[in-house]
Amino acid sequence: MPLAEALAVTLQVVEVLESLDIPYVVGGSLASSLHGEPRSTHDADILVQLKSRQVDRLVALLEPDFHVDGDMIRDAVRRSACCNVIHRETIFKVDLFVAGSEPFAQEELRRRQRFQLPGSPHQVLVVATAEDIVLHKLHWYKIGGEVSERQFRDVLGVLKVQGDDLDREYLDRWAEALGLRELTARAFREANLPESG
Repeated sequence: MPLAEALAVTLQVVEVLESLDIPYVVGGSLASSLHGEPRSTHDADILVQLKSRQVDRLVALLEPDFHVDGDMIRDAVRRSACCNVIHRETIFKVDLFVAGSEPFAQEELRRRQRFQLPGSPHQVLVVATAEDIVLHKLHWYKIGGEVSERQFRDVLGVLKVQGDDLDREYLDRWAEALGLRELTARAFREANLPESG
């Protein structure tokens, strides 16, 4: 789906999350498109701090426009796992990743930033930082057997656009903690950026 349409559907979900005071951060290809090189995407990824008591209201507010399985969402909350909702009109999928107590997920939520959407001065999306997108994309690239050129290309796009604005100390610390040091170094080389010390 073109980026503009994907953002429009994602904003519908985000408006519901915000109305229920559910902390969230948009990641995945939507965030990498905002921080790096834009591209179309098949789904949206949103990390949420969702509680079981909020599920019924979330389902009720989403159901008019989305296919929603309340039992699947409740199970995801219990297991700190992933579930999804599907936009009825476009069949665009929005994956909701329920945050657990993992330090990296908590750090990503803490560092999230408000991003004014291009061409829409009044529309704001809360997205993962460029550094967290790089780390997430490299993580998925690694566990996918390092074969997804799309994931790696997204990483390079963010690195090339953000360049010297990246928090290299943060990137290095979490790359080490997540076992991504070699992939991070490779990405910086391929983006023609100096590697960290």
